[in-house]
Amino acid sequence: MSDLVLGISAFYHDSSAALVVDGVTVAAAQEERFSRKRHDAGFPAQAVRYCLDQAGVSMDEVSAVAYYEDPALKFRRVLATYLGAAPRGLASFQDTLPGWLTDKRRTVDTVRRNLEDLGLGRVPAVQPRRHHESHAASAFFPSPYASAAVLCVDGVGEWATTTLWHGIGDSLKPLSEIRFPHSLGLLYSAFTYFCGFKVDSGEYKLMGLAPYGTPRYAALIREKLIDIKPDGSFRLDMRYFEYLSGQVMTGRGFERLFDGPRRQPEAPLTAREFDLAASIQEVTEEVVLLLARTAGRLTGESRLCLAGGVALNCVANGRIIQERIFDEVWIQPAAGDAGGALGAALTVALERGASRTHLGTGRDAMSGSLLGPSYGDDEIRGFLDSRGAAYRKAASEEMPGAVADRLAQGAIVGWFQGRMEFGPRALGARSILGDPRDTEMQSAMNLKIKFRESFRPFAPSVLREDAKDYFDLDQESPYMLVVAGVAAAQRVESDDNDGVSGLDLLRVRRSTIPAVTHVDHSARVQTVTDESNPAYFRLLSAFKERTGCPVLVNTSFNVRGEPIVNSPEEAYTCFMRTDIDVLVLGDFLLEKADQPDWAEAQDWREAIPLD
Repeated sequence: MSDLVLGISAFYHDSSAALVVDGVTVAAAQEERFSRKRHDAGFPAQAVRYCLDQAGVSMDEVSAVAYYEDPALKFRRVLATYLGAAPRGLASFQDTLPGWLTDKRRTVDTVRRNLEDLGLGRVPAVQPRRHHESHAASAFFPSPYASAAVLCVDGVGEWATTTLWHGIGDSLKPLSEIRFPHSLGLLYSAFTYFCGFKVDSGEYKLMGLAPYGTPRYAALIREKLIDIKPDGSFRLDMRYFEYLSGQVMTGRGFERLFDGPRRQPEAPLTAREFDLAASIQEVTEEVVLLLARTAGRLTGESRLCLAGGVALNCVANGRIIQERIFDEVWIQPAAGDAGGALGAALTVALERGASRTHLGTGRDAMSGSLLGPSYGDDEIRGFLDSRGAAYRKAASEEMPGAVADRLAQGAIVGWFQGRMEFGPRALGARSILGDPRDTEMQSAMNLKIKFRESFRPFAPSVLREDAKDYFDLDQESPYMLVVAGVAAAQRVESDDNDGVSGLDLLRVRRSTIPAVTHVDHSARVQTVTDESNPAYFRLLSAFKERTGCPVLVNTSFNVRGEPIVNSPEEAYTCFMRTDIDVLVLGDFLLEKADQPDWAEAQDWREAIPLD
């Protein structure tokens, strides 16, 4: 009889569920994809239902439930933090304490009660794990390595903010940790907040903004904010931060250090924000590189696994690879808290006797991170007919060529195929695609499709065998979590570069694939194989056959502030609301020009909060 373990992450941000059967991950999804509330922190009821439906089981058949952190230990940290900061932060303490004295402190009981309320069967015991243990497990256990160093860096779990582990076989040995309030993730989030972006969601914007600036504040950050030791350990000077005693990240101390008040959200960006982003990015990379070297020294391993929110910093990941600290680096595609559900489930599954059966195959155990829902032809056709949509059904062998032709003609394509991705990146299942050679594509996608800030770069997908011809990347990057330089052979010199700075750098052409080349000649690369995503591989191959270019622009299928689309209905709605030219739903191809008129009673953008 199969042994099923359900993993749950909830009540902070990016709630999710994952189901592991005999040690094999069969389903995983974030709640936001069902609720349509970005970074949904609520109990992942719909994600749980999906996972059980995908496996064709009920709760009666689940052997154990794993929760991704220890609520009792977290409560002790919260209480100690407020007591240590008293009397400052009294208002914040009064706001949050009631929640901790009721549901939050008894989160394990809350999880059990929510599962019982689903009415799907008997709920087994809920087993809490440590937050960083869940991160480490999500990094190592699905990796293709029998042994590896493991580094987890985030904001904070219970107490840990940074941990080093040694993964061997079916076990993880903790080696060292840095504890709250000293947190690289919270330091980065403080600058995210100070630059006018949302904490826990806008950090990737800060990373994308960094190449527009110069790191003129980096020395000041090292002098005043963070004391970095040679092994990568560090301490923050808490006099400059407000997160211990209030509900904001920074205050007057930051303002005095960094030339005035924080930027207000949606206000114009200035040279100060560019330079702040460049500065904190440089310091973050320095710490991550030192930690990675320490992980290698302590374990003697030639391979590294990464998880935790800071592992979504693709530039820092790229630096680890570029510096050749390890022979190989593997990053959990759901590196943030969503992946904690999977890590907790895998930990319990292995304790119950499961094994890492994928070892020896040379592949990881994430199934390309395509672990979410899929929709069959009958479901798609039924939806399209109900909307009176105009479409044609193409044979599977015909579709790649037909779509590649439209992409080569400059069309922007909504691409909806197979199972949805688990994690924050679109990897060719729920993607918006374009021609990377088009100098206007980046601007068009940002302003007319995504409705987002113009400075934000787009990522390239590239056939793995051609990646070395286009990017300075020595290993695979299947989950779009590594930034690499565009290869010298693809770069072009521009006469328009002299004296250009700030957002004006966007208009400078830098390579043969300008739509995916950032202002510093870098790109966040996804390598694609036939094994990881056959449909997407065939499309890239068809585009290469027609154009000689094995690269496509790949951005997530959503607009700013909205979760990635899950269903055909959500994909069609996004298609009709934006300037996407072509929609592909499985084997069905839709042209925008052929669709019936689209009208909504009110401006849909008013209902989607900005990210």
